[in-house]
Amino acid sequence: MTFDPQRSLAEVRREFGEHGGVNMSIEASTTFTVLLAESMPEIFQGRLGPEGGCYLYGRHFNPTVYVLGRSLAAMEGTEAAYCTASGISAISAVIMQLCGPGDHIVASNTIYGGTYALLKEFLPMKTGIEVTFVDMHDHGAVAAAMTPRTRVVFCESIANPTLVVADIPAIAEIAHTGGAQFVVDNTFSPMLLSPAKLGADVVVHSMTKFIGGASDIIAGAVCGSADLITELMDLHTGALMLLGPTMDPKVASELSLRLPHLGLRMTEHSRRALAFAERMAERGLPVVYPGLPDHPQHGLLRRLGNEGYGFGGVFALDAGSADKAFELMNILQNDYRFGYLAVSLGYFDTLMSCSASSTSSELSDEELAEAGIRPGLVRFSIGYTGTLEQRWGQFAEALQRVGLLGVL
Repeated sequence: MTFDPQRSLAEVRREFGEHGGVNMSIEASTTFTVLLAESMPEIFQGRLGPEGGCYLYGRHFNPTVYVLGRSLAAMEGTEAAYCTASGISAISAVIMQLCGPGDHIVASNTIYGGTYALLKEFLPMKTGIEVTFVDMHDHGAVAAAMTPRTRVVFCESIANPTLVVADIPAIAEIAHTGGAQFVVDNTFSPMLLSPAKLGADVVVHSMTKFIGGASDIIAGAVCGSADLITELMDLHTGALMLLGPTMDPKVASELSLRLPHLGLRMTEHSRRALAFAERMAERGLPVVYPGLPDHPQHGLLRRLGNEGYGFGGVFALDAGSADKAFELMNILQNDYRFGYLAVSLGYFDTLMSCSASSTSSELSDEELAEAGIRPGLVRFSIGYTGTLEQRWGQFAEALQRVGLLGVL
């Protein structure tokens, strides 16, 4: 039977509130008492922990954050998960836990600009970790980049902003053959794809995006084996414990209340994105969306994706030049209130940005070209406010005004 993340979420044991409330209580304490003094050494030595109801300090484990982690693990189909203060902190912690000085990473050359800067500049400079960037769709190039020192292969399940879909089972086989861990950023496709069920060892999220859904929370998550989460929270060598990207329990509580309707939101994001993409494709516009039959990985996503959640809430349109892209976005925001000229994605209103000059600006012109990120490529994270027809009407008129679409 096909894995259904929504069903897995529903089957997680319910955590009632302290007084029987249908929502769990928020544990706001930063430190926790022990009943017997002799228990404290056992906690510090790792012999007692949250699974036994023994908590130590809020940076280590917090009951509310711990429960959210269990829900994320259920959604992604992993043994365990832990939630962090941001998506980039989740990625950083995993990389630093799995790699040491002189180790090597094979990474996709089309990833979020912040992650690219972390891997290309920060980690090599600060830790001596080496990184080779390759086209993840070229499996021969991935295999050729592997070395005896390769500890991690990293990619995004759906690439930002080109929307190239990773063949997760094939890349997992290459990584595991080379003795490396396969880490997948699933930020663009929660519910749509379940990388751990397809061969990934670790799944990371920026929960700031679709999972949060309201552009009001910065948060991340690491989903993987119980051993990995234990290592990350180790009191002596754990990257999450010692670097301290702690999630606030109030944030964890809010996110816990958003997970139950994540599937509904992703389905509607996908429905609208597909409708926009199909209408643009019918009119001959250079639109990129994995739900379109002519997308190079359309068949792959149909095969790997979880049934019922569609192809994602992000599409890209090549306006031809940065100037034309800016003109289009200005009209959409300022004349039609179609959406917002803003980075990020997963908001209930549409967010739009010209990736080459914003979220991918950490890449050089040559690197942008190699990644397929053209100067006029506009990334749209489609929202679900207003009716579909109302929003399409605004969009089509704006396209017409900038000369990208003929007379309606």
